[in-house]
Amino acid sequence: MVDTISKERRSWNMSQIRSRDTKPELIVRSMLHKRGFRFRLHRKNLPGKPDIVLPKYKTVIFVHGCFWHGHSRCKDFIIPKTNTKWWITKIERNKLVDGRNIASLKEAGWRVEVIYECQLSKKKIEKVLNELVKNLH
Repeated sequence: MVDTISKERRSWNMSQIRSRDTKPELIVRSMLHKRGFRFRLHRKNLPGKPDIVLPKYKTVIFVHGCFWHGHSRCKDFIIPKTNTKWWITKIERNKLVDGRNIASLKEAGWRVEVIYECQLSKKKIEKVLNELVKNLH
């Protein structure tokens, strides 16, 4: 299948995808802040630069995009029909790196929470965030 957009436009589209301060990440941060939690963001000295770091609770939170992190059995994770092999390799590599970072953090004594963007839908958000807060205490 041929891409329907020019190479330049595709490049621009991809450049607009944020790796930090994403909408799902801002939702989680806002909820934590409203409930009185204080945290640090994107600590470079920790494996994977976790999105949210709660030092007091020795907990890190990764807020993952379902597509980029290959969230299995998720409606938002659909392999593109163009350049499929490249995308599969890319996403598998992302999952491998995620696994290594999580293992390193756990070895260092950190509790690791992963929240996928699909878990922040209007139907699921309260349950997911309440569970997260419960796990922190």
